This record gives sequence, C-alpha cells and structure tokens, in this order.
Amino acid sequence: MTRHVTFMTIDDAEHYTPQQRAAIVSAYPAHEREARARGIPVLGSGRIFPVAEELIACEPFRLPRYWPRLGALDFGWDHPSAAVELAWDTEADVVYVAKACRASQQTPAMQALTLKPWGEWLPWAWPRDGRRETLEGAGVALARQYAAHGLNMLSSHAQFADGSVSVEAGLMEMLDRMQSGRFKVFSTLLPWFEEFRLYHRKDGQVVKLRDDLMAATRYGVMMLREAVVDPAEFKTARRKPGQSDPLGAFR
Repeated sequence: MTRHVTFMTIDDAEHYTPQQRAAIVSAYPAHEREARARGIPVLGSGRIFPVAEELIACEPFRLPRYWPRLGALDFGWDHPSAAVELAWDTEADVVYVAKACRASQQTPAMQALTLKPWGEWLPWAWPRDGRRETLEGAGVALARQYAAHGLNMLSSHAQFADGSVSVEAGLMEMLDRMQSGRFKVFSTLLPWFEEFRLYHRKDGQVVKLRDDLMAATRYGVMMLREAVVDPAEFKTARRKPGQSDPLGAFR
C-alpha cells in the first residue's frame, strides 16, 4: 500500500481572505505561529534553518540575464533526485533559488530532458557520489552519465575553494545568507519550502530524510564561484551600433 503525505499551510485555506488569515496567525503566541499556521514542528534537537519563511520568500520575477547562474544536483533513485537553479545578484551579493524540481526513480536521460530547457549552457554542480560507478550506467560514473545526456557538468564535485566539503560549513553559509537577507527563494517553489520546514537535527546530527532539495541548494552555494552569465547576454552586448533589442538584458 502506497502512502502519501500532503503538507498544507494556512495560506492554502483560500476560503479565508488574506486579512482573516493574518488575523488568525497574529492571535497565536509568537513562538507558536509557524507550528500552528504552517505545520512547522519542533523536531529532534531543532530546525537547521530557524528562519521565518517571510525573510527568504520572494515573488518570482524575470531574472536579469547579466546575473550569473548555476544549476546544482543531488543524485537519488528511491529517495528523489533533486535540482535547483541559483541566480546571483553580484552587486547586492544576494542568491536567489529560481527553479527547483524533485523526482524519484528517474534515469539521467530522463532528468536531462527536464533540466536542459533551463539552459544547455547552464553549469551544474554535483556531489562527491557523482564519481561512483553504477550498474544502470554499465560502470560509468553518474556525473559522466549526466554529461553524456547533455548537461554541462562541472569538472569536479562540489567543494569550497580550499577543497573542503564540510556539510556544516555549507549549512552555515546558507544560514548566514538567510539571516542577513542575502538568500531568497521564489515563493512558488512549494517542494523547496516543504523540505525547508522539516529539515532538522536529531541528537545534533542532520537528519537525512526529505532533504534532497536542501542538499542540492547547499552544493550550489558551495560552488557559487562557478556561476556564469547566459551567453546570450554577450551576443546582446556585441550588437552593432544603432541595432536595438527592445527587451534588452531582461529578455
């Protein structure tokens, strides 16, 4: 028998007006609001990102093409594979999670079909287990399988500039950005926020369940230095004098 758990928040209760929902939430004690309004429980020894969603959620917008962008993957089979796209406003040093997807039991070929429309030029960060050989790939490392199907995989696995791969350092980098207003997520990425709400520790250790998009995001933040600008932006910059593009860099 297959079971499925659906998470809903007070924002999904559309029979209330926004004003009524706000009044309901404000009636709860401050320390209970996220648990009661959004079903965010206090799990284990605490949430990994103790940050209110309102601080990181933003309405989707058209990304300026001159912002560097980077894709990031977390591999999986029974537990889902996950992918995110990060856009980096380098002037304000703000990272935006602009796309996210998650799926179980998908081969590299199937995932590539989903992800290539994000931009075949888009570089992809990936974890250390991408070096593993798999039976399904006839002994070919996972990262090479994705590259063979057209994804622009980075030459090495996700790591900091000094070569370290600390999970805790990656989480702290994300948390620091969240708390300082330098990390935003498009509010329409509901699976991402679902994981964000439940991501927690038990006995001080990160619980590695339903954390696929969180892991992909961490790999992307670790490899942010590899983000690149859409090559179409350079084509726009090389237009002949007097030749205009009505949409400019925001097409």
